[in-house]
Amino acid sequence: MAIIPSLKTACNSIFVLLCFFIAAQMKAQAISGQQLLQKAIQYHDPNNQWDTFKGTLSIEMKMPNGSNRLSEVSIDLPHQYFKLTAIKNDTKVEHIVANDQSSFSLNGKTTFTDEEIKTFSLNDARAKFMKNYYTFLYGLPMKLKDSGTIINPIVTTKTFMNKEYLVLQVKYEEGVGKDAWYFYFDPKTYAMEIYQFYHDEAKNDGEYILLTGEEVFKGMKFPKDRSWYLGLAEKLQIQ
Repeated sequence: MAIIPSLKTACNSIFVLLCFFIAAQMKAQAISGQQLLQKAIQYHDPNNQWDTFKGTLSIEMKMPNGSNRLSEVSIDLPHQYFKLTAIKNDTKVEHIVANDQSSFSLNGKTTFTDEEIKTFSLNDARAKFMKNYYTFLYGLPMKLKDSGTIINPIVTTKTFMNKEYLVLQVKYEEGVGKDAWYFYFDPKTYAMEIYQFYHDEAKNDGEYILLTGEEVFKGMKFPKDRSWYLGLAEKLQIQ
């Protein structure tokens, strides 16, 4: 006789989970990729201010080996200015891109030995890579409006850490980018909480980045903490 209530409880639990799954699937099918992106942008940048962003990001990165790296990233989109200042082990390195022209500084110096150039990547390609890296990651999801971005019209659902998400798949036109990206949004608020990318999806080489907390700057909501599955963690402050 004691088995019957247990079976009933189990069946009820399965039924509830099934209802949640069906509801999530229906919501995913009821919204297109572009509609989901617009709702996410409305949450993170309700006044459409990203294109005129001007501020300084203070970022603390905790490395798997226990060492930390402090960085300041100055971004002035209207004036096409970017500066990355990284401090590690008492060494201060600056990469600057202004109007597509690169310059560098090492502990205040602007002339370098060949060894310093090699050791600290004081070159045009590295400066522009870091500019694109920081403006892309910290400009999400607004950066998904950029030309060359291919938004999958079909929104899917996926459960991650016992939470159901609306998932947006993004790829890029040839010459713009090669990675495949998946962005996970809260189905109620449309906040971006996770993203994942693959260099080669066939090799299953994806990386997850978990986003927690928020830093609000002039009405824009930026993820405060980013934890990479490889063990990296970044904490953000904006000035």
